[in-house]
Amino acid sequence: MAAAPEPDPIQESIGSLEDLILAKLDDDQAQDVVYIDLKGKSPMADGLVVASGRSQRHVGAMADHLLRALKDAGHGRCRVEGMPAADWVLIDAGDVIVHLFRPEVRSFYNIEKIWSVEPPSAALAAV
Repeated sequence: MAAAPEPDPIQESIGSLEDLILAKLDDDQAQDVVYIDLKGKSPMADGLVVASGRSQRHVGAMADHLLRALKDAGHGRCRVEGMPAADWVLIDAGDVIVHLFRPEVRSFYNIEKIWSVEPPSAALAAV
């Protein structure tokens, strides 16, 4: 009888990172949370999380809470952009990139649409 394959520790850590981020955003009442799987689509990250806050203060608080949770969980010091204004805060947690927006800014940039398009090679293969 063949033994079950060993779990991949890298994939488990990515999964736990995603779970931590999504759980923290849920705790902080983030709105319209979207997770986009980038595995095989982009070398920069394995996942992208996009969420909205109700105001600049809410976006800033969510970002601060998420950064603290990531640090406490041992994910090191994440790179952050946009904290002073808190209209759009980007948190690079390594394998997962988080975008926190005010609703107006999110609808203006509409970054979910960028990742919803099929890569050209997949579109050609379908023909």
